[in-house]
Amino acid sequence: VQLQASGGGSVQAGGSLRLSCSASGGTFSDYIMGWFRQAPGKEREFVASINRSGANTYYADTVRGRFTISRDNAENTVRLRLNSLKPEDAGVYYCAGGRIVQNTGSPWQYGYWGQGTQVTVSS
Repeated sequence: VQLQASGGGSVQAGGSLRLSCSASGGTFSDYIMGWFRQAPGKEREFVASINRSGANTYYADTVRGRFTISRDNAENTVRLRLNSLKPEDAGVYYCAGGRIVQNTGSPWQYGYWGQGTQVTVSS
């Protein structure tokens, strides 16, 4: 499956963004989908994931209550709504897909990655 992320941009602290990730070349509903982010000089970190049906979600503690992951299997799209953004949320956001059984924050469980979209948050 090929993944294409979009929707990044620059916002002030407290602002919102919506990221999208479109999938092609596979059966989208076969994949658990996740979002990860990477800030300069830091390791890639888990943000959120959603199971195949969309019924179950999983969030990193740092974003729980502020970010919302969702998916539309009919449109082959997973989205991440980012609210109440903080400067520490800045980085390149990647969508990822994995043919795995349950939600996970482990990046090595995801076999497919998009190219990333930049999120910048100014204080």
